[in-house]
Amino acid sequence: MDLRTYDPAHLRQDNGLLAKRLMPWQTLNAPFEGAWCVIEPGTASTRHAHHEYEIFIAVSGEAVLESEGERAPFSAGDVAYFPPGTDHRVVNDGTASFEMYGIWWDHDMAGTFSARHREET
Repeated sequence: MDLRTYDPAHLRQDNGLLAKRLMPWQTLNAPFEGAWCVIEPGTASTRHAHHEYEIFIAVSGEAVLESEGERAPFSAGDVAYFPPGTDHRVVNDGTASFEMYGIWWDHDMAGTFSARHREET
């Protein structure tokens, strides 16, 4: 077991929110990347789109997802999926922090994972 404990002191500004990225992690071989994300009250992540696939997993609090001209409530337990090229951002108009985990992947990450896996076995 290789456990990473949560420490808010390790959060850094990233795409308009506070985040702690999953990688680098020396012992972890995964076909994806991810980040613990905190959107403070009255703030929003930077609207962006990219070539990776992505899911957001809402962990605590409430926010609003904006994507491709649509808005939807997003709260603990919800999971959102964004195909490549889809613009998106998270807006926290509430009075408490919103926390989520974002996971993204693409073909290159899968290939790198497969190559490392072959080396390890």
